Amino acid sequence: MPPQESHYRGRFAPTPSGPLHLGSLLAAVISYLEARRLGGQWLLRMEDLDPPREQAGAADAILRCLEAHGLYWDESVLYQSQRSEAYEAALHKLQQQDALFWCQCSRKALKGQMTYPGTCRTFRSPRANSAVRYRVTEQCDVFIDGFQGSQTANPAQDFGDVILKRRDGFYAYQLAVVVDDARQGITDVVRGIDLLHASYWQRALFRQLDLPTPNFHHFPVLIHANGQKLSKQSQAPAVSLQTPERNLRQVFELLQLDVAPTRPDQMLAHATTLWQPDQLKNIQSLPIALAKMPNRV
Repeated sequence: MPPQESHYRGRFAPTPSGPLHLGSLLAAVISYLEARRLGGQWLLRMEDLDPPREQAGAADAILRCLEAHGLYWDESVLYQSQRSEAYEAALHKLQQQDALFWCQCSRKALKGQMTYPGTCRTFRSPRANSAVRYRVTEQCDVFIDGFQGSQTANPAQDFGDVILKRRDGFYAYQLAVVVDDARQGITDVVRGIDLLHASYWQRALFRQLDLPTPNFHHFPVLIHANGQKLSKQSQAPAVSLQTPERNLRQVFELLQLDVAPTRPDQMLAHATTLWQPDQLKNIQSLPIALAKMPNRV
């Protein structure tokens, strides 16, 4: 039985660049089950930081999709598009710590570079037509990932300096996710393994900003038979709001949970009693046949 009181706070943070597909539904379900298993709270954040990539109506469609699948969140939805002042305050603090520089390098100039080569590192003051980068200095970071086990890297060497504010004025994901995880009191970040590398930048920023660092848990992502990740870029079809029970059963089958078809809320309640995160330990991908993909809306 879960504890009567729990300080666990997890979240699901979709980008409204399109409707939810099976991979994003899997992410929502895993983060939901982990929060409910531990008697904690499950929050929702809309990562609407990048208007050029957003699809009109996608944010509302995501909310309707979650509700259709019985995935009800605690507290109000946090929209990153309304958080500019908080991000700017974090940048100001980092600037006072001499942790930023202003970079005018183009993508073309950096083509073929595995990490940022430090070209503009000496420009420690604001200048026009520049992205703002965080100066990564940490030589070693070690942490235990809830699904993938012990992780070790040299952030400065392996990942390099990261953009926190783009040249076009939009705030970058790596800054916003840290500021907002702290704002929402997130204790545990549960997300796909494709974001594991980003944890090193984020952990460095949590420390730099003197914010509590959450635990990280990176579960396997869904892949096609050809090894390609299931995503919007690979034309993954949207999950249908007309078949939530079937969609949930498909997710539970991937997680090896034997849940009978009934109402979505009842299916999730049953799945919570069966869910054990150890089932995904050290697994990096889950293959799914195209023939089993849900129908388009």
